[in-house]
Amino acid sequence: MFVAVYWWRVHPGKEEQFIRAWSRGTDLIREKYGSYGSRLHRDADGRFVGYAEWPDEATWRKAFDQKMVYDEPATRDAFVDAVAEVPPDADPIFTMDVVSDRLTTRIVPATD
Repeated sequence: MFVAVYWWRVHPGKEEQFIRAWSRGTDLIREKYGSYGSRLHRDADGRFVGYAEWPDEATWRKAFDQKMVYDEPATRDAFVDAVAEVPPDADPIFTMDVVSDRLTTRIVPATD
């Protein structure tokens, strides 16, 4: 398994818009590119951090090279509108191979 970690700062007042757009975008990326999905976190500094799991680096790289484009412009527009800052070049802050997985999958109700 392969993991990519990203972060974003969101315009004040657009947090819920961002979460909804990120959630829908994650579903679309999973369907189109074969990711396993991801988790969204918020750090103490207010940044949103996404942790995305993929079957392998090649699957992630193919999607990343295509900019993970999906056929739902309104979702992408809402995401872009909410984002105030991303890392330079929008690259992930980490990419990693999973060497031991001790997480237990827990179903969390959707908030959208």
